[in-house]
Amino acid sequence: MPRPLQAPEKELRFTRSGQAPGFWLAAAMLACVAVTLLACAPYRPVNPRLPHPAWALLPLALAALAARTAVRLTRHAYLILTPLGIEIFPFFRPASSMRLISWQEIADAQIDPGLTRLTLHHDAGRSSGLHLSLAPIREDRRELLAKAVAVRVFRPVAAARPQG
Repeated sequence: MPRPLQAPEKELRFTRSGQAPGFWLAAAMLACVAVTLLACAPYRPVNPRLPHPAWALLPLALAALAARTAVRLTRHAYLILTPLGIEIFPFFRPASSMRLISWQEIADAQIDPGLTRLTLHHDAGRSSGLHLSLAPIREDRRELLAKAVAVRVFRPVAAARPQG
């Protein structure tokens, strides 16, 4: 169960929900295989070559694992944009391997035209940085992410100059 948020109105969360439909589909197909194996059980005396009903446990367990993964992908964050910076959560061990990139560390940001990759540059020469795949994020949310990063990274120059 995810912990409650301190100030949810100050952050944008992007989950791996773009990857979840594949796992939901796999879970449904594996569940259908298990049901089919169980449905064949009454006909085993007629045709002994039919598999034993216990074989339904394997696809059923795999279906449960796929469904659990789909729920996890839908609920847990991949990227969180906070006032401090961008929090990046990897797929495995996200709590211990989370990475925070503060807004001050980002000199420039690029999103490729197909909205499939976000590049965060650490220097103005664009010689060092970080590439993030946007494939795990649903397609309709990628544009929102692009706008949010652009607004935060590309601050208006006139507002940064002191008046006087």
